[in-house]
Parts: sequence; structure tokens; C-alpha cells
Amino acid sequence: MTRNVHPHTHGHEDGHAHDHDHDHHHHHDHDHDHAHAHPHGGVKGFLYDLFVPHTHDSADSIDDAMEASTAGIRALKISLLILLATTVLQAIVVGFTGSVALLADTIHNFADALTAVPLWIAFVLGRRVADRRHTYGFGRAEDLAGMFIVFVVALSAVVAGWQAIDRFVNPRPIDFPWLLIAAGLIGFAGNEAVAIYRIRVGRKIGSAALVADGVHARLDGFTSLSVVLGAIGVLLGFPLADPLIGLLISASIMVLLWGTVKSIGARLMDAIDPALVNTAEHALARTAGVEAIRDLRLRWVGHRLTGSATVEVDTTDLHAAEHVAEHAAAAVRAAIGNVDVFTVTPASSVAHVAPH
Repeated sequence: MTRNVHPHTHGHEDGHAHDHDHDHHHHHDHDHDHAHAHPHGGVKGFLYDLFVPHTHDSADSIDDAMEASTAGIRALKISLLILLATTVLQAIVVGFTGSVALLADTIHNFADALTAVPLWIAFVLGRRVADRRHTYGFGRAEDLAGMFIVFVVALSAVVAGWQAIDRFVNPRPIDFPWLLIAAGLIGFAGNEAVAIYRIRVGRKIGSAALVADGVHARLDGFTSLSVVLGAIGVLLGFPLADPLIGLLISASIMVLLWGTVKSIGARLMDAIDPALVNTAEHALARTAGVEAIRDLRLRWVGHRLTGSATVEVDTTDLHAAEHVAEHAAAAVRAAIGNVDVFTVTPASSVAHVAPH
């Protein structure tokens, strides 16, 4: 006997089990903030929040699946236009200066702009209703797009590194270094604007791929600032600073890409933030009639959540148990806004067996 809350049209499977067999009056009293493993305060906390933002702020989430998808597509369209404009401006400056560091940054910004395309396609696919072949819908397309993004970014780093090595072998003078400084600042401004927008929308809709893409844009902005350092090196009489900075940009891209790989890989492995599990537990435990939580499962499918729970209820009456299960599922849905489907199965705590 189960109760579902699914105000949207597509359903998904359950996975990644968490076992809970306890009295909720004791287990659920811990504070929500304790579930976070990331540091707070100081330089370390600031950098963590800057480059590893989480996506589970349910109070700020978008509840409706279609609205969330529309918001994601809008963010991709706008960020694509901003990054393309930034790339064009930087490419013009490359033509004047011949800077390999700026060329590396320009190539990477162009590749980063193109990563919006597979994500856009994934969001559109995610809107499709589940069919008999894809019974859990098409939300996983978003995670596959995330892996494609990783490949494109890695390829751009290789191309930029090759250009830098070629400039070491065949050096060329750098013209208009002050113009190069301006181009680096343009790259930083464009990427940071995109980063802020992507991360904000990604957190609202629960999209790990969009948040990761936003963090990547932020990192790109800081590598654009390294172009400025190369130009300053040229002004100070060190012309090899430009290809050296180009190599450093390529290397930093490969290193920082690991964070994106872990984020997308965690989604593919059905990893879930323990804070979300805690939120669901609190909602279930506070539902009248729920005595204990035996089993709770949550998983991401794209930027939407689905899950299930088995709860012990304080009655052997089938109708009353169904009523408790219905309210418990609704409580979880209210507590975590981007849950599409949540199934609650009641089991009598009096008889210690599930009702038939």
C-alpha cells in the first residue's frame, strides 16, 4: 500500500538506499547545518563557497518541473550570448597582439560557450514524458551532457597547450600589451557574469551540470586574469611570460576540471547530499501518525529529485495508514520543492508487519 505525490508528468526510479529503523523523536533532532561537510568562515570557507557551491537550498528552489526547465534554458541562452560576445572581442585583440596566452583563453571561452548547446538539448529532452522504453523519463540526458562538457573543455585545454608550446619553439613579438590587459579584463568580466547567472539558476532548479558549468566559467574568469599577468611580464621585458602563462592556463584547466568530473560523476552514481536526506527525514518524522522511518531513498534524475520511504504508523487500520502515508509524502514534497515523485509505504508499528 503506497501513496505518491507527483504533480508533474514524468516518473523516475528509486535508488541509493538509506536504512533508518528508529524512533524519530531522537534521531531527527540534529541541526541541519551539521550535515554539511564544507568549511564555514575564513579564507578556506570563502573559496569553498566560491568554487564549490551546493544545489540543495530547498527554500529557494523552483517547485514546478516545467518552470525549472524553462529557467535552465533561459540561463543557457543568455550565458551563450555573453560568452560569444566575449570571445569575439578577445579574438579581435588576438589579431592585433598575437598573444598566445590570450589565444588560449579565447579558444577556451569559445569552447565554454559551446557547452551550453548540449545542456540546452538535455533540458529540452528532459521535458519529454516517460514512455514504455524510457519508463523513468529523460532526465539523465542532463548528466550525459555534463560528461560531454568535460570532454569539450579538456580538448580545448589540449589545443591551447599545443599553441603555447608552438610559441616557445617559434617565438613572436607581442604587440600592444596594454590592449592585451584590456582583453584579459573583458574575459574576466564576461565569465564572471555568466558564472553568477548559471550558478544562481542551477541552484534554484537543482542542476549539478548547470552549477558545474557556472563554476567552470568562474574559473575561466580567473584564468583570463592570468592573461593580464602575461601582458605585464611583456611590459617588464620578459616576452616568454606570454607562452608560459598560456601553458599555465592549460594546466589549470585540466586540474580544475576534476571538480566538474566529480560533480557529474556523483550524480551518475546516485550520490545525494546527506542534508537532503535529513530534510526528508524531518518532514516524515513530524507527520502525525509516523512512529519511525525504516527506509528512505532519494536520487537525482537530471535536476529533479525522486524517492521513497517506508514508515511505521501507529495504527493497523488500512484507511488510516493510507491517510498518514499521503500526508507524509506531501510533507516531503513541501520541504524539498524540486521532488517530482515521492512514494511512502506504511507499515504498522503495532503488528510490525506491512498491511495487505
